Amino acid sequence: MEPLAEQIVSCPYCGEAIVVLIDHEEAGDQYIEDCQVCCRPITFSVSVDSAGHLSVSVRDENDAY
Repeated sequence: MEPLAEQIVSCPYCGEAIVVLIDHEEAGDQYIEDCQVCCRPITFSVSVDSAGHLSVSVRDENDAY
């Protein structure tokens, strides 16, 4: 079992840096979590690269893919 990975992302609304914990089992998933500062919904996309490192991208809920 892999430990949770700490990632720092910037809120797409207010720009504030947010620390999130990501589980390796979330790789390939998307989920919505409210910004801890401005409370607006952020869409998180979790992926894993070929070396096994997690990456997280964020976007506001109105952005298209």
